[in-house]
Parts: sequence; C-alpha cells; structure tokens
Amino acid sequence: MAKTKGFSDKTAIGKRLRRLSELIDRDAKSLYKEQGVHFEQRWFGILNELVVNGPMTVKELAQALKITHASVSETRRSLEAANIIGAKTDKSDGRQRILHLTAKGKRLVETLSPLWQALEDASNELNDEARNVVAALDRLDAALTRKSLYDRATENLADLS
Repeated sequence: MAKTKGFSDKTAIGKRLRRLSELIDRDAKSLYKEQGVHFEQRWFGILNELVVNGPMTVKELAQALKITHASVSETRRSLEAANIIGAKTDKSDGRQRILHLTAKGKRLVETLSPLWQALEDASNELNDEARNVVAALDRLDAALTRKSLYDRATENLADLS
C-alpha cells in the first residue's frame, strides 16, 4: 500500500480562505454585538447593494455580488424575517420580486454606517499591511474564471493516470 503524502498549507487555498473569513466574520460579529446591534455579516452584501443601487431583483443582486441566486434567496429570507428588507412583485415580470430596504432597514443602515466605515478603514489598513491582498484575490478570481479548480484538478488527475 502506497504511503499518502501530506500537503503544504500554501496549496490549501480553500482552507486558508475559510479560516481568514472566519476570523474576519468573528471580529465583525464582536463589533456588532458590542454596539448592541443584531446584524449578521452575511447580510452586508445585499444591504450594501440596496443602499448603493436602490431596489433590485434577486437576479440583479446575484449578478452584482457574483454569487448564486439560491444564496441571495436564502439571505433574502432572513432579511425579510428580520423586517430589514421587503419585496414587491415586479409589475413587468410577475415572477420576479424587487427587494428594497424597509424603514427599519434604513434605520439599521444609518446606525451601522459609522461601524461600516471603521471596518472599511481597518480593511484598508490590513490590505496595505498585506501588500495589496485585494489585488492578489482579484488575480485568483480571474484565474478561477479562466479555468475552475474542478477543471484544473480533473486535468491533473488525468495526467496522474
């Protein structure tokens, strides 16, 4: 039986990104709690898009955030349950729902704006300290767009056969 070799942390991109995401989310959650605000970090992308662009459909949000329709729908449900966003049926396409901030959502955004600014400033400091990690992530995103991890691994498996 062949001995399985271990793998270096530098090649475990997914593991490292999950760990970093967890660290960032944990610290943001602590800040929200400290400020006495119930806020889930996963809500930020949708709320920010609605603040910047106004009412949007689930499809538009998914495209803007580069995430799946299902992911937006799941987050939408929790935001609606918290009465932070509302939804209206699109008059031109009854199958689509247009999401918008509720009055409670607008108050929440106003409350969170200084905290979000502080988080953005801290993120910019981290990006500078890490010598522009955002640019590296952009390059990783572009590389995965050109050829997915799945396609790359499949090709490597074929080469190992």
